Amino acid sequence: MKLTKKSHACIRLEKDGRTLVIDPGTFSEEDAAVGAEAILVTHEHLDHFNEDRLRAGLESNPAAEIWTLKSVAEKLSAAFPGRVHTVGHGDTFTAAGFDVQVHGELHAVIHPDIPRITNVGYLIDDGRVFHPGDALTVPDHPVETLMLPVMAPWSKIAEVIDYVREVKPQRAYDIHDALLTDLARPIYDHQIGALGGSEHLRLTPGASAEV
Repeated sequence: MKLTKKSHACIRLEKDGRTLVIDPGTFSEEDAAVGAEAILVTHEHLDHFNEDRLRAGLESNPAAEIWTLKSVAEKLSAAFPGRVHTVGHGDTFTAAGFDVQVHGELHAVIHPDIPRITNVGYLIDDGRVFHPGDALTVPDHPVETLMLPVMAPWSKIAEVIDYVREVKPQRAYDIHDALLTDLARPIYDHQIGALGGSEHLRLTPGASAEV
């Protein structure tokens, strides 16, 4: 499976000539979802969900479909009947030849005064890749490659390190990193790499790796 990092929280997975994209949000490239056969969205926040990005993906490929939670599906279903599927924790489905399990229910706590929204994570192909969205969800399944939300207003580095320790992936690749400055990256790289207990890796936007 080929994993390509797009900007911020978006990734592109390719296998057997088929393509799946997760979270093409406002901080990601305008064409992040173009050419995808399947698009998954974890939650409604703009850095993960951008309606224009999704419409571009659906319009570029008449066979493309979206799997997402209710709050996002409601914004798109009328324009693309039959192509937008609502999912939640515990659901399983196949999209573009990838087997997907849905894990998690709520976004991480930003502040006690801010109501928590729904957030789901996607476990791909029996644990080869897990994208948790904006939550530190631990799936009840071994994970080979964890897409690690490395920096967010709702997290601190100790929580990120402990999350890697709890999931115990073979490797963790940074996502959710658009707000992380170049000055801070070496600090995060060192501390997560030294304390997380798993191989910690980072891809620049547009770069790929085999997983």
